[in-house]
Amino acid sequence: MNFLRRRLSDSSFVANLPNGYMTDLQRPDSSTSSPASPAMERRHPQPLAASFSSPGSSLFSSFSSAMKQTSQAPSGLMEPPGLSVPVVQRPRVLLVIDDAHTDWAKYFHGKKVNGEIEIRVEQAEFSELNLAAYVTGGCMVDMQVVRNGTKVVRSFKPDFILVRQHAYSMALGEDYRSLVIGLQYGGLPAINSLYSIYNFCSKPWVFSQLIKIFHSLGPEKFPLVEQTFFPNHKPMLTAPHFPVVVKLGHAHAGMGKIKVENQHDYQDITSMVAMAKTYATTEAFIDSKYDIRIQKIGSNYKAYMRTSISGNWKANTGSAMLEQVAMTERYRLWVDSCSEMFGGLDICAVKAVHSKDGRDYIIEVMDSSMPLIGEHVEEDKQLMADLVVSKMSQLLMPGGTVPSPLRPWAPQTKPAKSPGQAQLGPPLGQSQPRPPTQGGPRHAQSPQPPRSGSPSQQRLSPQGQQPLSPSSGSPQQQRSPGSPQLSRASGGSSPNQASKPGTTLTSQPRPPVQGRSTSQQSEESKKPAPPHPHLNQQEVAQRY
Repeated sequence: MNFLRRRLSDSSFVANLPNGYMTDLQRPDSSTSSPASPAMERRHPQPLAASFSSPGSSLFSSFSSAMKQTSQAPSGLMEPPGLSVPVVQRPRVLLVIDDAHTDWAKYFHGKKVNGEIEIRVEQAEFSELNLAAYVTGGCMVDMQVVRNGTKVVRSFKPDFILVRQHAYSMALGEDYRSLVIGLQYGGLPAINSLYSIYNFCSKPWVFSQLIKIFHSLGPEKFPLVEQTFFPNHKPMLTAPHFPVVVKLGHAHAGMGKIKVENQHDYQDITSMVAMAKTYATTEAFIDSKYDIRIQKIGSNYKAYMRTSISGNWKANTGSAMLEQVAMTERYRLWVDSCSEMFGGLDICAVKAVHSKDGRDYIIEVMDSSMPLIGEHVEEDKQLMADLVVSKMSQLLMPGGTVPSPLRPWAPQTKPAKSPGQAQLGPPLGQSQPRPPTQGGPRHAQSPQPPRSGSPSQQRLSPQGQQPLSPSSGSPQQQRSPGSPQLSRASGGSSPNQASKPGTTLTSQPRPPVQGRSTSQQSEESKKPAPPHPHLNQQEVAQRY
């Protein structure tokens, strides 16, 4: 009781008690009045004990409830029931490889991955980048750019890449293929895929893919220009006809292309190819009326016609008039066929030449680094930004599938065969080359009881040694008393099966079985026994 008095005198404890509790304790109780004499204590012992136990039990119950209220009060104030703290995800880093003439940050302003995650745009050229790629740590990119006269140095780990610049050009002496390899080493998704970006670093290599499409669709649907490839200057003796266009190495924007009028000029160009120490291609010169360009950005198609005004045989050099034309099914077939090369191109364009005699010739295909032309340049850039956001939502969100670095395109699954097409071995009656035996001649194996059943229930394994039966546990297949024993190596069948018409299973000669009469053996020797389709006589002699 002294402990309770001291505890009740504490102001903090009293403050946490229920309202009116102290007044209830201080209220006089008739049952707890002080006795007048010891005799009265002896007369009423039970009411006195009850009077002391009742306030004590209520006091301890109030004390426990007050302690529960004080312990639950802070947690209730910190996190109200029914409210959850939102999880803030880090922004996704998009690396755009392009020159400073286009500010790609404004095209991604306000766009989010899956409508929730912010996108942080980092833009630089190939010459301003460096990187280090790891097996488990991904790819760390170092960027050194100059913005408004200030040098900016930054390191980051990109989540997605948009490539809008050529990675290799012999004319400008730019070779950034090592950076493409490093980005692919880090397993980064990109538009177009880094696998296709690296393959586009050689124009004859890309042209070989156009040759495959040409042989697949034919010259009427896919009119490809006639071209000849020379790995060096030595085979370049002459051209079948003149004039021809000679292209040296890998270059862009009309660089490295020369028009040759006669054989003498051709020999001079051959010496230049020898000095350049590179490959070259020659193709017939086409007196063009205008150039055609069909571009595809995601699911958006556009076709342009470009006519030279300055009279230069290169339509992309000098003054030219550009006009957007209708998108025909013929043009759509061209660009759709080219967009399937190297596992798929999200952004590509096909260049063709329309000659004065009314014929078209496809000369080149470009990837995501193609220059944008026409009056819809801003629209095309916005289409590229929307395409990037869509790809990031597919690949970077939980459950998204990232393409394999070895096979960046989705694998094509073959339809499964129906149960009736499944076979346990080769068709009945057809022989199959026997694999060479290892470790010398085979030894005879333990005898096995014959298996009975219909011919459709028994099929030979690929080696033709052991009959396979789907119902091996049936009572009909159990060994009956007195039935002949056949070795597993013989590959024969029961006499009942041999007598049935239409059965193509054959049995080979076997040695006499011990424990059988001579008459039984003579009767079996009279039956025709063609040789096993997989064994010749020499192999049979070696076996037995």
